[in-house]
Amino acid sequence: MGFQTLFDAAFSVAKPRKLSEIAEAGSVGAAILTAGRHIYTGVCIDTACSLGFCAEHAAAAAMITAGEQQILQVIAVNSEGNILPPCGRCREFLTQLHPDNHLAKVWLSPDTAATLRELLPFDWKAVL
Repeated sequence: MGFQTLFDAAFSVAKPRKLSEIAEAGSVGAAILTAGRHIYTGVCIDTACSLGFCAEHAAAAAMITAGEQQILQVIAVNSEGNILPPCGRCREFLTQLHPDNHLAKVWLSPDTAATLRELLPFDWKAVL
């Protein structure tokens, strides 16, 4: 599966909306392609007191709920269609879900991808 399929899945859920006076969701959508060849999506939830989470976390939760954990590819897209690299917290989180997730391809543009290992060059787990 290529870039466009994953991009379309992430962009399709990036629909910003207000949840309450102090919470919003959907300004970023993410899509994860697993080793089982399934795509899981999720959106970010932003709250006033920083208890929300990123779209990549939501997509990973859907993946885990469905019984999968190995990631082949991941992308995050905002509601304007701009690709966003995962934050450091998401990079670390995704690598901890399966021993091979450090090899997952992260789309940074239509022509550029890097592995989670490349985005986390000094991984503390390498010394375990």
